[in-house]
Amino acid sequence: MNKEMIKTVKNDQFAKLLGLELITVEIGYAEVRMAIKEEHFNGIGIVQGGAIFTLADFAFAAAANAGGKVSVGINANITYFKPAKGRYLLAKATETASSRSLCNYSVDVFDEDNELLVAKFNATGFIKN
Repeated sequence: MNKEMIKTVKNDQFAKLLGLELITVEIGYAEVRMAIKEEHFNGIGIVQGGAIFTLADFAFAAAANAGGKVSVGINANITYFKPAKGRYLLAKATETASSRSLCNYSVDVFDEDNELLVAKFNATGFIKN
């Protein structure tokens, strides 16, 4: 894991605003946790989809950049399965494929018990260097 790149990932101001916490970061893998707060809820009282998307996107960014090469997202999609329950969410990002200039990741977002699959996020990144 490239410590300078992880420092850059940790400097993500939007992630800080949402309270995202890096739990595990390895080349091609990351876990990120988000404590669910009142400001994460939408008008109908469930965690806002954009907050879940950002959690998954941040896990993707941490895993994709952990090796020291700058990777930026060029495509992403998410499917929501169940409303988030509990006090926090955990996103687990795993590399599914990589080439010289592209990387693909799958991110599963779970409830606090690591049992309920809340959402699945898939992303493609462009490796800049």
